[in-house]
Amino acid sequence: MVSAALSDSAYLHASTNASAKLLVTGAFGVGKTTLIGAVSEIEPLRTEQRMTEASVGVDDTRGRPGKTHTTVAMDFGRLTLHHQHVALYLFGTPGQDRFEKMWFELTRGALGALVLVDTRFLDAAFDVVGALEDQNIPYAVAVNTFPDARRYPADDIRGALDLEPRTPLVECDARDRSSSIKALIALIEHLVTLPPRPEHS
Repeated sequence: MVSAALSDSAYLHASTNASAKLLVTGAFGVGKTTLIGAVSEIEPLRTEQRMTEASVGVDDTRGRPGKTHTTVAMDFGRLTLHHQHVALYLFGTPGQDRFEKMWFELTRGALGALVLVDTRFLDAAFDVVGALEDQNIPYAVAVNTFPDARRYPADDIRGALDLEPRTPLVECDARDRSSSIKALIALIEHLVTLPPRPEHS
């Protein structure tokens, strides 16, 4: 039995006539869980666990001395864009190499991906971007503006990540709902300009 105490936001609006599975991905500690928590209209599902001594020397904790938890499976949230009548199902991926199998499982059926990056550690994004390209999953890149991170011109970031000219590159603050939604909309607007992807048999 569904509780009557559930918020109306738990249900899709009657005008919603389309949905899309999107990945929110990136390296360890770039703000994926934070972004999904900021934008989700439902209580987000999180699979965070406390980091232990076993992660020492395994997880790249550069610049994140206060980070105590990490996603071990996925994050999940939902955002409805009412003016476009579309529900976005957001799947946040784990950021560590040891969860690579789960990462690839989450890519199944994904229409596209928002790649969060931290300008302090752009090199950490290379593997994620490369894996998306190998899987033929279109993506947009969002620079999460950490307070102590240096700002770089967009062309410099494009060059460092070897992005194609048509790949969207935006800035966002993963803590801020409006900023994060704008980044997701940039991805959606990019996806609708692309030709249909071939079906896999």
